[in-house]
Amino acid sequence: MSRLEKARQAYARQDLEAARAAHTPEAISGSAPEEHEEERGKYLSDAVYGASDGIVTTFAVVAGVAGAALSPAIVLILGLANLLGDGFSMAAGAYLSNRSEQDYQRKERERELWEIEHFPEGEREEIREIYARKGFTGQDLERAVAIITSDRERWVETMMREELQIIEERKDPLRAALTTFVSFLIGGIIPLVGYLAAARLPGLADHTFAVASVVTGLTMFGVGAARSLVTHKPWWLTGCEMFLVGSLAAAVAYFVGFMLKGTILA
Repeated sequence: MSRLEKARQAYARQDLEAARAAHTPEAISGSAPEEHEEERGKYLSDAVYGASDGIVTTFAVVAGVAGAALSPAIVLILGLANLLGDGFSMAAGAYLSNRSEQDYQRKERERELWEIEHFPEGEREEIREIYARKGFTGQDLERAVAIITSDRERWVETMMREELQIIEERKDPLRAALTTFVSFLIGGIIPLVGYLAAARLPGLADHTFAVASVVTGLTMFGVGAARSLVTHKPWWLTGCEMFLVGSLAAAVAYFVGFMLKGTILA
């Protein structure tokens, strides 16, 4: 377990001794760089939220069709169409969002580098103002300015973070999109499998929606519990949140299907 994770768990338990142990000089100097864990966490969030959306949206389709008392073939057609269409849409959105953000960050970095190269005194004064607002004065302020501006990369990083409030993400947009798409498919296929399997099993053909609801409900709780890896909330709380949100979406879809029953194919 990483030092960062130990610190998080100590905070969650309000365990002062464990938190102190995670902040000793030995623990800090011997720990791996925390950005590697954060990088994995970014893709983990894509996977968890992709699976969450896949389950909720596909189960809503199943619930709507069940409410309208349509055939399992309709569930299969609409479910697969939703699964592939929404999955691709989410993946494209994740790709474009990450790509646009990185393009913006790159342009701002290039601008800061250009300004440092052509107007170093003005940029140095901006650093001075930033640290003066933080409470630095006199020799301490001048020493901080001299240290930061002595290294161009450090100088740019400071301007990006402190002046522009930009924390650069080094996440591959294509990998984020693929992670979202695959997790959406995996999560979304579960309600369909539960519904169609029940429709073909003796004794369960009259209870297809009930079986799909149970299978999907358990899965929603499990995926919701996995969100605790991203949010660092208690697993049972994130599991219940996911279950309630998914159940509400399914209830709305079922109600709409029920109200339109008999009119769809009229």
